[in-house]
Amino acid sequence: MALNVKPLKAFIILGLLAGCGPSYSPNTYDSGAVQKANPVEQGVIVGVRNVGVSTEGTTGAVTGAAAGGIAGSQLPGGGATQALGALGGGLIGSLVGRSTEKVAGATVAIEYIVRKTDDKLISVTQQDEKPLAVGQHVLVIAGNQARIVPDYTVKLPDPPKPVTITPVPTPAPIVVSPLVAPSTASPDPEPSPTKLD
Repeated sequence: MALNVKPLKAFIILGLLAGCGPSYSPNTYDSGAVQKANPVEQGVIVGVRNVGVSTEGTTGAVTGAAAGGIAGSQLPGGGATQALGALGGGLIGSLVGRSTEKVAGATVAIEYIVRKTDDKLISVTQQDEKPLAVGQHVLVIAGNQARIVPDYTVKLPDPPKPVTITPVPTPAPIVVSPLVAPSTASPDPEPSPTKLD
């Protein structure tokens, strides 16, 4: 009996698809998240812990069912035997595909608790090569893929204060009285004391 390579190809494809797990890195964006404006808030990390991440996707199950169905349909015999083989192969392939995807996608990540500037706490889970430290100032970037990154914003100098010009009050007009020329007449002589006889 010759070996049929179709089922073998299907299982190889299943293994490759199951190995393509999602990325939980704060430095990797999905193509749908690029060129979107996301709200950003500043905060401080107040808690860090390791957590497990399991995938519950359907890629492995669908791919496994297809591969199993192809393998089962290759059974020798008539139409009914091939149909039952395809059904059984699909069911078994689905279970194997789901298990393979779950094992391939299971990973470890870090959950961060961040206190934002409004004093509210939030949690974001992501994968980091080196965990961020408690007390570190960070940016919380919201959106379809929330992420926490070290605060890399630059503090700009305060803008110059506007110059206030105070108007100088207009001085009151100075009134100059006209000069009076001194008189050229001799002053009245002082009366001489009178003698009384």
